[in-house]
Amino acid sequence: MARLILGVTGSVAAVKAPALAWALREAGHEVRVVATQSAIYFVRPDAFDLEGVGLLRDEDEWPESGYERGDPVGHIELRRWADALVVAPLDANTLAKFALGLSDNYLTCVFRAWDFTRPVFLAPAMNTMMWESPVTLRHLRQMLEDHGEPPIPAGWRLDEASTVFARYAPRIILIPPQSKRLACGDVGAGAMAEVDRIAAIVGEWSDRAGVTADSPEVAVPDGSTIREDKAEGQATHRGPAIVPR
Repeated sequence: MARLILGVTGSVAAVKAPALAWALREAGHEVRVVATQSAIYFVRPDAFDLEGVGLLRDEDEWPESGYERGDPVGHIELRRWADALVVAPLDANTLAKFALGLSDNYLTCVFRAWDFTRPVFLAPAMNTMMWESPVTLRHLRQMLEDHGEPPIPAGWRLDEASTVFARYAPRIILIPPQSKRLACGDVGAGAMAEVDRIAAIVGEWSDRAGVTADSPEVAVPDGSTIREDKAEGQATHRGPAIVPR
């Protein structure tokens, strides 16, 4: 099973993060939670006191004792350890930071230093007006431009985002928010996908990543396919979506 980083950010949906951590742990994965300071506003740190789950916060990256030459760098060591990064919920603020390359907390440092030959699962959660803001689409397009495989199409819409990412940036698996009555009372798109769905998508990747030793694969939500040719060091498309591990 996989070694997973679960990034938790400042959305009301953070209250579901302990359940997601437990679901991933129950599936046999090793889980390390990296929570932003705003996430802790919504969910208490002791909610992650689960067997086989570790919690990391900004103070673990920058301890009061300070840095000494030769000390391990937390976000680099964690990135080396992990097979995949799952960010659920992904709030609007952290999406913006990911898109612009800002690295001002533990989680954004992990993302900035990430090895994108390994998959990243993103499950956005925010108010409907925030999700449908043109800024959200601009940030997603920037991420696709930075991490996608050319030629990148122009003019795609927000409701096409998960399909476009699956086709052109298959290592970034965008799990779209669902439409429902939100915690704020508004009704519309923006609620994080259900915990079971996120866990199932990660589980499908984990199950299929070891199909063969030479060309690990994984299905992603959209349907396009990637197979990594390790002999040539290239990826080629071939049918419903998979992500090289």
